[in-house]
Amino acid sequence: MAGLAADPDAARRAALEGAFTAARRLVALRGTGQEPPPELVEAVERVQPVFAGVRAKLGLDQCEFAVTSTAPLPRDVMEFFAAIGLPLFEVWGMSELTGPATAIPVDGFRIGSVGLALSGVEVRLAADGEILVRGGSVTPGYYREPERTAEAIDADGWMHTGDIGTVDADGYFSVVDRKRELIITSGGKNISPAMLEGLMKHHPLVGQAVAIGDGRRFISALVVLDQEVAAQWARERGMSVASAAELATHPALLTEVGRGIAEANRHVSQPERIKRFTVLPAEWTAESEELTPTLKLRRRVIERKYAAEIEAMYDDLPGGQSVEEAATAIEVS
Repeated sequence: MAGLAADPDAARRAALEGAFTAARRLVALRGTGQEPPPELVEAVERVQPVFAGVRAKLGLDQCEFAVTSTAPLPRDVMEFFAAIGLPLFEVWGMSELTGPATAIPVDGFRIGSVGLALSGVEVRLAADGEILVRGGSVTPGYYREPERTAEAIDADGWMHTGDIGTVDADGYFSVVDRKRELIITSGGKNISPAMLEGLMKHHPLVGQAVAIGDGRRFISALVVLDQEVAAQWARERGMSVASAAELATHPALLTEVGRGIAEANRHVSQPERIKRFTVLPAEWTAESEELTPTLKLRRRVIERKYAAEIEAMYDDLPGGQSVEEAATAIEVS
């Protein structure tokens, strides 16, 4: 997408952007069960050779069926691949279940769901929303750890997975967050940090985001820039910055990130809205201590390492940036 934005041929760039916009709209309509207009279907069909070229550029032109698992993908990533003709079929499971327990069926693609229970597997929700699984694929227990086994598998054979989920009328499950990672604010509101983080990462400048707020009076966020996108964004605006750290403190960039977070806030309830954020200067990678080798957030490490930045956002004279002020700056300009 950065390469597309940098294409010097304005006509070609506009044509490609139009193709992506139409394809994403088609994916969104079908994903909500709506019948798309025939002219939209025809328009997307005409640009399929363009998307074939995109798949080839990504090295995925021979991929016939793509599956994703282990961690949730941002919705915009799912929409992008579905738009170019390569939908990513999510599966969900864990080692204790001998792999997957749910999967999106080939003929029932949906974004934002991990699909239906696999044949021979029972999946249901506990009263608190925890996903429970029972079946022949469930482990008989942890090796030489009877107490841990008793905690995880109840007397009826249900494995308590530790994931919080939802299920719709068609039996499609969605994973909301890990049970132990739910934020409980000082007002007693249970909030999913992963949901908020996914919404923040819809903005292309946001590479990583961590929602903070357990036991606190409001939700704040630590943000890490996508360095490649941020550099391109700065060049397009003629901004002269000496380093990534300097860019992370630039008022224009902070305002733009704030605008993205304000947009994310539109999709959640008032207690879930992010009030303040801090953009960190360093990038997080698989080699950094903030992420696991599978790129999952090490929340305790992050909260300990950036304790000063977090506390500053809750001081009487708060640090970081106000989401409301950033959104207002955009509206005024």
